[in-house]
Amino acid sequence: MREFTDQELYLGLEHAKTLNEHAGRAILEKFQLEQPVLAQTLLGVFPSVIADQDQGLAHLFMDLCFDILCTFQHARGSLPSQQALGLDWLQEKAADVDAELKALMSGKSAPARGTSTDNQQQGLVCFMHACVRQHVSDKPAAAEAVRTIETLLFVSVQLFCSVYDAAAGKTLH
Repeated sequence: MREFTDQELYLGLEHAKTLNEHAGRAILEKFQLEQPVLAQTLLGVFPSVIADQDQGLAHLFMDLCFDILCTFQHARGSLPSQQALGLDWLQEKAADVDAELKALMSGKSAPARGTSTDNQQQGLVCFMHACVRQHVSDKPAAAEAVRTIETLLFVSVQLFCSVYDAAAGKTLH
């Protein structure tokens, strides 16, 4: 997947910030309906991992995941459904993510080249990390909690890239 242009990134993030509560809820409901496993991972599992370290960062993570979802949908169109991608793809991606998370959480700050998730959408990832740094400048958090949220934001962006790439018929990462 090609990197978002600055304009795509800006417009996608702006779109996310200007939605009213009803529109935001509709986006989340559609996401949970069409991508239940991804939605559960991003809005359930990942925030619970962060909440074990810092509840405020867990809430920030969910807000930023919404921004990521809206940015992708605004720039690339509707998120492909889990059914369209198939069970085999889902199982393969789950195994990739598990291995990637173990590597990242063991102390590596970024994945090695050739792993399941190369650093795609670096501009979006950098923006998300800047949001975390801004948040912790106002409300200090433990370094481990910051590393965890940044890692899970990185993985979340890569998961969205993988979904769109798979739907476009590209080789899976």
